[in-house]
Amino acid sequence: MLRGRSIGITLAVVAVVTVAATLAGVVAITIEMIIDGHPKNVVLTVVAIAGLVGLGVALVVARRLVKVSRGLVAAVEAVSPSQDFVPPPGRLPAELDTISKALEQAYRRLREGRERERALEGARRELVAWVSHDLRTPLAGMRAMVEALEDGVVQDPATVTRYHNQIRLEVDRLSHMVDDLFELSRIHAGALRLTPRPIGLGDLVADVLAGVEALAGAKGVRLAAEAEPVLPVYADAAELGRALRNLVINAIRHTPEDGTVVVRAVAADDAVRLSVADCCGGIPEDDLPRVFEVAFRGEAARSPGPDRGAGLGLAIARGIVEAHEGAIAVVNEGAGCRFEISLPVSGPALADPI
Repeated sequence: MLRGRSIGITLAVVAVVTVAATLAGVVAITIEMIIDGHPKNVVLTVVAIAGLVGLGVALVVARRLVKVSRGLVAAVEAVSPSQDFVPPPGRLPAELDTISKALEQAYRRLREGRERERALEGARRELVAWVSHDLRTPLAGMRAMVEALEDGVVQDPATVTRYHNQIRLEVDRLSHMVDDLFELSRIHAGALRLTPRPIGLGDLVADVLAGVEALAGAKGVRLAAEAEPVLPVYADAAELGRALRNLVINAIRHTPEDGTVVVRAVAADDAVRLSVADCCGGIPEDDLPRVFEVAFRGEAARSPGPDRGAGLGLAIARGIVEAHEGAIAVVNEGAGCRFEISLPVSGPALADPI
């Protein structure tokens, strides 16, 4: 009946019931033992004093518990959305101290969650702005070329062929952008499905470099690989290949002509590392923590040109690597920067598709 009432009332009732039961028992024993006169008065006096002392101690303890519990509630109510939980001053009982620490951790996680949500919302707004710009520009160009072809403004075969080729290139680029957006949406929604199996990193690196060889040749960038053919890792070959390809393409795009992009695969303890080193001139230190954010493009020197993507490649690479329970990082090194993927050699948590 008292489980929904104040702790103070509960303790007071417990004390009263205890004293009343003890007093009743002593009185009954006294009567049964036919104690009379002065001994009887002494027994009843001792019992009464013990009861009053017990009741007083219960009230003091209850008051203390009520005070600290109200202080805990006040501390919770005083927390603003931008602040952490501050425990009430003074020493708390063990149970309430445990609750206070749990509240402190919960509020810290909530604040971190709100900060991540704000950062993600900012990234989404930036992504929408970049994608809108990247879509509007080629669409406007294609519309102008199509209208010129429809109106007969352009009739010479060479120009018509050039317009058709340009439209085809823009369509392909927009298709890649849509594919990247779809992949990123799957990653953010937790809908990325992996089919992990043992693969050799040497073969993976060779396949990726073969796929970007034409892009590197057109840019005048050399490609180099340093990997053991049988270096094993437990991963989804298609998705991991996409992550590595995004890093290599990013390196090629930001490496000047006659530069070199080096891809390495090495074993380190219980992990393997894939690294992509370029000659981009380095990334500003302030931008290093943000390079894997959605639509981040950094300084003007690294801003997209006609052959650039929508700024989603690195964000997709991070999502794929984290889905493999790995880590991805970037550091400035030598004449450029080095992107590195770390993956566990074996992945028991990836034994079944996720």
